[in-house]
Order: sequence, then C-alpha cells, then structure tokens
Amino acid sequence: MRHEKAGLLLELARSLAASAEGLTLDEMAVIAGTGRRTVERMRDALEQLFPQMEMLPEGTVKRYRIPGGLDGFFQAPTTEELVELGQAAAVLRAGGYVARAEIVESLDRKVRSALKGRALRRLSPDVEALARAEMSVARAGPRPVDDPAVMAVIREAVMSMCAVRFRYHGGSTPGRLRTIAPWGLLYERMNYLVGAEAGKQEPRNWRLDRISDIELTDMPAAPPDDFSLADYAGRSFGVYQDEVEDVVLRVLPHGAEDARGWRFHADQTLETLPDGAVIVRFRSGGMLELAWHLFTWGDRIEILGPERLKATMREALATAMARHGGTPTVSVG
Repeated sequence: MRHEKAGLLLELARSLAASAEGLTLDEMAVIAGTGRRTVERMRDALEQLFPQMEMLPEGTVKRYRIPGGLDGFFQAPTTEELVELGQAAAVLRAGGYVARAEIVESLDRKVRSALKGRALRRLSPDVEALARAEMSVARAGPRPVDDPAVMAVIREAVMSMCAVRFRYHGGSTPGRLRTIAPWGLLYERMNYLVGAEAGKQEPRNWRLDRISDIELTDMPAAPPDDFSLADYAGRSFGVYQDEVEDVVLRVLPHGAEDARGWRFHADQTLETLPDGAVIVRFRSGGMLELAWHLFTWGDRIEILGPERLKATMREALATAMARHGGTPTVSVG
C-alpha cells in the first residue's frame, strides 16, 4: 500500500475513533474523499486492523466506530500540528481572547506531555524552528476583553441549559440586573453572548466586556429546538442584527481579482460580467457594518442594492465629510 493510502486509512480510523455515534459509509466517503466502493474496501481493511471496530444499526443505515480510542502509536502529532496548535493559542492571546487562549495552551501541554520522550526530543527542534519562522500579525482594531470567570459561568450555563444572571453595563439602562437564557457565543471584534432575556422570545447580543457580577441560576433555559447559531449569525454582515435584505454589489474590473478571493458572506454568489466586473449577491442585515467595510474597497466597488445600504453609505460618508470637510469623490451607487 502506498504511503498516501496508509495515511488516508489512518485518518479515517481517527475519525471513527473520535465519533461517539459512529459514521455511515457516506460520511466516511466524504472524510476520505473517495467513492462508495473505495470506502467499503477501506472499511474492510480497518475491520482487520482494528478488531474492536463496531457496526451500529440505525434503522436501515449502518454506522461504524472504533470504541476505546486508538493506541498512542497511531496518535502521535506531526511537527506542523504542534506548531499550528501553538500558533492558535498565540493568536487568541494576542487578540485578547485570554480565556480561550488558556484552554488551547492547556491542550498543547497535554499533547506534549502525552508524547514519549524519544518522540518529543525528535519533534522539538523542528517545532521550535518553525515557531520562530512563523507568526500571525494582530489585526488593528478594538481588543476584546475576556474575563475567564465570565466565560466559565456562561459555558457551564450552556451545558446545563440554565439561565445566567448578571449586571449589564450597556443598553438603555446601564447597570441593570438581567436574567438571560444563554444560546451561544459569538467571537468578533467584540465578543458577545447570544441569548433571550427572561420573558422574551427573541435573542439579543450582550457584550461580554459589559457583563459583571455573573452567576448561574437554577432556572431552566434551553434554546428553541429550531435555533441555529450559524443561521442567526448569517442574518448579519457582522454582529449587528436588523432587517435582512438582498445585497447586490458590483465590483469593478480592477477589483475583480480581489473579489473572487474575498468572502463577503458565507452564502454569497459571484457572477463575472463580460466587461470583467463581478456581481456579488447575498442576503444580510447589519448594513452599517457592511457600509463601513465597503469603504475599504475605495473606487473598486459600487452598491446596486438595497436602497437602505446606499442610504447608510451616504449617511456615513456625510458624517465623515462634515467632520473633515472636502468633497466626496467615490461613487456609492
């Protein structure tokens, strides 16, 4: 068997060992990037290599898993994996995500401590060399402030499906005590708890840096069965939630190459016009954040719709011009 095929088989074994409910053949094929017949042969090979492999019937579908995990022999990390783990922790810490950085750093220590002495000695020089040669630059902008104690209470509340109570130093009544059903966390330039206030159905975003005196309650508080944090986040260009509309942008030919490699929205579509321009379409709210971002494109982009985005862009431009003077030269559609 070629080394690539052996590596692919090992990756599939790791996926089967990491899945509590097991994987179907179709799911295994997606992971392996192969067709149905090929993954069936891979399954047969894995059953010979790992006799403890189980088949779990689920109606007419069969699921497979490897219980008990894999031996350490199969689980040694690569140099690149260790470097990326360390880089992930460094990026989080540099960005102000202290609580999350500490979790990743703890995982890094556990992975390294689990390595046999010989393997660790073999990997360490390469890991150190790559770590010195690679770094991520912190993005300009506001730094979120993570309070590990706040994060710990919120995570416990999410797992136990109970409400939290805290003093919120924001909104129309700063300092007021709030009781919130925690539905999720959003990480952006600022970090937010997504949740519905007691007695209300619609969730709101609560800035973590404005939360104090937080405590876990025994009040049951689970999100609705049909709530999806990904769908909720997708309703906005950033984190601000408002009316969702169809957004249509025209990127002029001299910006088309950048547009084809840029993601404005997770569900965007791109259309290249005969003149080389690119039409970008997606549905979103958060028009103010979107307008702020479009300023960074300069004369390479124009708004075709909606009208509310055009108006928001003009208002933002007028505010800037009123403060700094001069005459705007960039077309905003």
